[in-house]
Amino acid sequence: MLACSGERERQTSPPDPGPREQQEAQQTESTPSRASGQVDAADTAESARSDDPERPQPSAREVQQSDASARGNDDQSDAAAADGQSSEAASPGFSPALRPILGGHQFHQPIEMIELPDGSLLVAEQRGYITRFVEDGTEIRQLGILDLTESITFRGEQGLLSMALDPNFEDYPYLYVYYSPREANVTRLSRFRIVQGQAFVGSELVILEIPQPYSNHNGGAIRFGPDGMLYLGLGDGGAANDPQGHGQNRETLLGTIIRIDVNDIDTTTPYRIPTDNPFLGIAGVRPEIWAFGLRNPWRMAFDQETGLLWAGDVGQDRVEEIVIVRAGENHGWNVFEGDECFRSEDDCAALSEAVAPVGVYGHDEGCSVTGGLVYRGQALPHLVGAYVFGDFCSGTIWGLWPDDGAETGWVRNVILESGELIASFGLDHAGEIYVLVFGGPILKLVGEER
Repeated sequence: MLACSGERERQTSPPDPGPREQQEAQQTESTPSRASGQVDAADTAESARSDDPERPQPSAREVQQSDASARGNDDQSDAAAADGQSSEAASPGFSPALRPILGGHQFHQPIEMIELPDGSLLVAEQRGYITRFVEDGTEIRQLGILDLTESITFRGEQGLLSMALDPNFEDYPYLYVYYSPREANVTRLSRFRIVQGQAFVGSELVILEIPQPYSNHNGGAIRFGPDGMLYLGLGDGGAANDPQGHGQNRETLLGTIIRIDVNDIDTTTPYRIPTDNPFLGIAGVRPEIWAFGLRNPWRMAFDQETGLLWAGDVGQDRVEEIVIVRAGENHGWNVFEGDECFRSEDDCAALSEAVAPVGVYGHDEGCSVTGGLVYRGQALPHLVGAYVFGDFCSGTIWGLWPDDGAETGWVRNVILESGELIASFGLDHAGEIYVLVFGGPILKLVGEER
């Protein structure tokens, strides 16, 4: 997703995008470990998709088309029906479908959508715009909230990568953004104050800057948890194979999800470390880290009912993965890629604490996972409790359903084939899901009569 150049007509390959309750009471006590099975790292590096910043990149549409061609007539899901929809994904008489909103307004590269307390929608685009859309009968008004186009680097996987509102927005009208500033090889987490419907540029408070050795794998989803803390997903620094070993290095914030307290902050104290962070007080470990061993977490979200944090972690050449993120856990990169051994068998055997993903799929089904949301709405009762996510290249939207009989405790089935470049997912106050695609309108997931 965040892989597009600054030219409007040209789209490059996905950002390697590029957003557990206790799953169920019986699944919280034990965490599955990784499977082994060796992958040749040399072969992996040789065929790396967008991981080599120097390699010419195909367009996103070319990636989508070639991926679909490579898949041919292969089955798209373990239990997909002939029409591409699983029995679990459709209720009697209804089929999942996508319906344009906002009058079909065409977006270039949207990466985040938030519903404001008054029902209007805030949409962030990778090139640096955040716009508020207000529907008044048949009229749709666009109101500029923040323009960072002169301040950011917008190319490939760089740009405006995420936004979030303060959890007490009506009392504390703050907008948090994560972006690639133009003047340095870093990514930046900042806070802006909303004044009379606009983000006051002069109010920017830089909370954190993370050095980025390469231009890809910037991750970036900002999410506030039910605990009021700010969580931020960070990639491993980029290139291919994690050449600097960030995934397993807890002295760096790269390859982690961090958790910080941004209440009552200022320029002298831009954030605090929560006293219950898992690595607080451990020598040689950054205390901001909540979990580590991630490659490029592209979109993550808290389940509104259980409080579990879900993330889609982009794979390299073989495996895309869905993880549930808990305090202190190691998700295995770059010893593991998904549920497969990425380095030597000895390395994989030695990393016994690595936590297995709850869902995986191979590159016969897509090439870059887009993390989604757990559905808790009312319009699609057959999806309640499913984690809904997609793939940027293939356009497939899947659901992960709890299943005690499955090896991971979850079973994956196709919801629908969208044919779109799926960049992100959004949620409204009613718990309904929206799909953000490159080069098209924002789409609402609905059930249509057959």
